[in-house]
Amino acid sequence: MANLKEIRNRIASVSSTMQITSAMKMVSAAKLKKAQDRITAMRPYATKLTELIQNLSANMGGVGENSYTTVRPEKKILVIAITSNRGLCGGFNANIIKETLRLGREDFKAKKVDVLGIGKKGGDILSKTQTMKSRHDSLFDDLNFEDTALVAVEVMEEFKKGIYDKVLLVYNRFKNAATQLITVEQFLPIVSEEISSEKTRGDYLYEPSQSAIVKELLPKSLKIQLFKALLDSLASEHGARMTAMHKATDNATELRDQLKLTYNKARQAAITNEILEIVGGAEALNG
Repeated sequence: MANLKEIRNRIASVSSTMQITSAMKMVSAAKLKKAQDRITAMRPYATKLTELIQNLSANMGGVGENSYTTVRPEKKILVIAITSNRGLCGGFNANIIKETLRLGREDFKAKKVDVLGIGKKGGDILSKTQTMKSRHDSLFDDLNFEDTALVAVEVMEEFKKGIYDKVLLVYNRFKNAATQLITVEQFLPIVSEEISSEKTRGDYLYEPSQSAIVKELLPKSLKIQLFKALLDSLASEHGARMTAMHKATDNATELRDQLKLTYNKARQAAITNEILEIVGGAEALNG
């Protein structure tokens, strides 16, 4: 059994760790509320914009000739892997890294796959084994639509030039504080979805023209799609970190209680031994 000084030191160390994890949990909880409000406000707009484009596309028998809808033989793929700049958030980053690697090994094993990294943690790991097109780790320093749109435009231009034949988003979609869903979403080319018989096609008056409106909305829709993925990932990160720090605090509390019990047992054993020595000495003197 460890001596009393060693146990006291361990108790102090675990207590210090518990204070840190508890503080990080509270910080993440505060940030989660703000991030959750942002993605909750964004989702209806992004969903409605997507539905509008699909409705317009269905009414005109497809999206027509547009550089963002061109389906080419898939020779070169770009995967946009969205992770975080900081760790201590459980399997949040590891899951995205594993999924990105899986896409290269299985789904596109016979094709050329490049990675565009958003988030320092994913970029640091993926750059060791994958071809990195570029990294945009600073986006999460101050996440806003303007900076995100610049990245989206960069990817859209390279798709238009034929540098990449397909672009995928890999990110954590926020469900709740304890659940993040790994999502692989096609970014480019835009594929028109047929409206089922249960849905009603909208009847619109178009000015200047239907094709011009669709051509104008497609780039905006792509920018919104990337921004929504980043907001989803940001909310998921704070939720994952809050959950991880909550578990870490609980584990530290349990370990501290166990150490205190061990310390009390060791202390009681030491006191008992001292009493036995005193009693033994007294008996020896009386004899």
